[in-house]
Amino acid sequence: MPTLPELRDKLRRPLELERLRGFENRAVSGGLGKLLEGPLAGPFPQVREVLRGYDDLSIPEREQALEEALGMLQDSPPRAVSVPRVARQDVPTLAPSGETLLPGTALARLDWGHGGLKKLTGLGLQTLRDLLHNYPRRHEDRRALPSIAEIEDGARATVSGVIVSKTRRSPRPGMQILDAVLQTASGERVKATWFNQPWVEKNLREGAKLILTGRVKRFGRSAQLGVEHMELLDGGGAGSSLSTGRIVGVYDSKEGVSQDFLRKAAQTALSRFDMGDYLPAHWRKQCDLTDLADALQGIHFPHDEAHLARADHRLRFDEYLFLELRMLLQGEDAVLLGKRFTATDRDMQDFEAGLPFRFTGAQRRVLHEIADDMRSERQMARLVQGDVGSGKTAVAACALYLAVRDGYQGALMAPTEILARQHYVNMQNYLAPLGVRVGLLIGALTPKQKAEMQATIAAGLIDVVVGTQALIQENVSWANLGLAVVDEEHRFGVAQRRKLLAGRPDVLVMSATPIPRSLALTAYGDLELSIIDELPPGRTPVDTKLLQDTHRTQAYGFVMTQIREGRQAFVVTALIEESETLELLAATQLADDLRVILPEARIDLLHGKMAAAEKDAIMERFRAGEFDILVSTTVIEVGVDVPNASVMVIENAERFGLSQLHQLRGRVGRGSAKSYCVLVAGEHSQKTRKRLKIIEGSTDGFVIAEADLKLRGPGELRGTRQSGIPDLKLGDLVSDVAIIEAARDLAKHILAHDPVLKHPRLSGLREELQARSNQVAYREVI
Repeated sequence: MPTLPELRDKLRRPLELERLRGFENRAVSGGLGKLLEGPLAGPFPQVREVLRGYDDLSIPEREQALEEALGMLQDSPPRAVSVPRVARQDVPTLAPSGETLLPGTALARLDWGHGGLKKLTGLGLQTLRDLLHNYPRRHEDRRALPSIAEIEDGARATVSGVIVSKTRRSPRPGMQILDAVLQTASGERVKATWFNQPWVEKNLREGAKLILTGRVKRFGRSAQLGVEHMELLDGGGAGSSLSTGRIVGVYDSKEGVSQDFLRKAAQTALSRFDMGDYLPAHWRKQCDLTDLADALQGIHFPHDEAHLARADHRLRFDEYLFLELRMLLQGEDAVLLGKRFTATDRDMQDFEAGLPFRFTGAQRRVLHEIADDMRSERQMARLVQGDVGSGKTAVAACALYLAVRDGYQGALMAPTEILARQHYVNMQNYLAPLGVRVGLLIGALTPKQKAEMQATIAAGLIDVVVGTQALIQENVSWANLGLAVVDEEHRFGVAQRRKLLAGRPDVLVMSATPIPRSLALTAYGDLELSIIDELPPGRTPVDTKLLQDTHRTQAYGFVMTQIREGRQAFVVTALIEESETLELLAATQLADDLRVILPEARIDLLHGKMAAAEKDAIMERFRAGEFDILVSTTVIEVGVDVPNASVMVIENAERFGLSQLHQLRGRVGRGSAKSYCVLVAGEHSQKTRKRLKIIEGSTDGFVIAEADLKLRGPGELRGTRQSGIPDLKLGDLVSDVAIIEAARDLAKHILAHDPVLKHPRLSGLREELQARSNQVAYREVI
């Protein structure tokens, strides 16, 4: 018959488990009420009384009752603190005060044991909120650790057991091997091995309980574990229950900070956190989200796979929600009234009738999205993305025509003078036959020409002005600016863009750089997104060929063949280092080599040390056919047309991202001649070849951008600092499009009703946004 101390221990264990699981009444089947009705609680009537009606209590009431009951089950009188201290000094415990703490509370207000606070701050954790959002980097299922006999040779496995012996050996000078024999709870033994890690030995005491992860190597019936990860547990109790027998989180850490300590720290934070939710219940229901308390509990200590999944979904959603809110709030013009245009279908039809081609289905769809925005009283802010040759400029010209039809002026701002001139010619061709007056304002104009154009703009005697940053100079004033089109917006700073938008015109942003929808929704969170994903019929795709550098002569032989047929060629070389001097040397050497290899060809050079005007002059000469090959170390300007160029050779193609390669390839194929892109790879690895084969096999910029995102991550596709995209802890831009769109919709809904989050019920949301954001622009708004 069990003794009274044995019965006390049997009753205490499920109560401790209930505390670890957040007082959710899930520790035992049927709830604690059913347990207390059974014979196990019979010898402890005072415990039954304290926990009477537990199922119907609130979480704080359950916590209070459970702590009192556990105190009654101690061998000695209970301490005055909420959770008993354990023997090890680095285990975090609660502060004596029983108050519930807000997420911004400094960790220094809690007692983390000897050296515990230093460990947490050493990981960059300063507040309770930091600790709660210090998510595990992965989770391991340790509910039923496998039998050693069942693990296949070479498989990765996690085992738990007690050290029964250890040895140290040095099979040769400079090598030290530590071996420890681990005995599992089932009595099996496995030899664990550490190579050249002498600092591990201090933890390999006989009787110490370890959890080890590594690759298994079998030798007949015996098994050896090459240890990749080790956790040392204390004498039992909470540490064991948090690290075994459940789905367990594994955290990023560093030397001297154990997983055991981090799990107990997370448990402490969860037990003291004010579990209020910054998202009201009706929004959570609308977006199918669990509450914040359940999500934080589930990411750190999930009950099962379903709990982990709903926690992960909620916390991912929150990452994107706050990112979208920050993007939408980053400008003082977040929600503004704009112009209101009639934008009739008849006007769009009249514009199209004057074109030498018909719009594609994608162009028509995007035009109707733009027209819907223009008819609205809210200011249009829309990004039009389209691959090279998809017809963005014609769509922008039609939008400008709609603005002019209503008596407004239009502006088209390009990042360089050569692009501005090119757009000016296109706008003249599209709009002048319809009676629209088109002007050009760039830095290269004489002072007299500038003054005349500025006066014409101010008097409203010009309808559409194409230009560079000259459009946003202080002495430019508009009679009635209604629509601003910005080409390659990422080339301009926020302050520059706002100068053009001072009169609150509708805004249309164009980009010829395909980026995945998920990245566009975050990087351009303040803009609606339209995609022209269809090329005009009859457009011949550029043939792409991948060659190793050992076949470079073959590539330039083909280039010379094209030149003899009257064509021109680009040759682009990748940067070797972040040095303009070395860049210039590399480019000069390549140009000199080509003059030897191709003595018939006329060759010129474009490099990073040239002034912008000099670069523009060289590009104009190339476009005029004054030389045959342009050698360049800079990315050839997006959007520049050289219709006679039919070949693009890219040296050291492996040094470029896939999206960059696709952009470079788009510099050719702009005329009627068949065009080609030759990728010369200086690295011959299978991995490099596989990556470059993607660009060889596809001409769809969005497919290529998705592949680039998977390979390189968002920061390299569009600079993280420039775009405002932080490192996502849980989010995955490759696969989270649906979550991003849902979060964006909610962010827009919130700000449509409360543009600066002033309502008292949004105070929690506002505080969380401030905590997640270090952007000055947001603080200025609120």
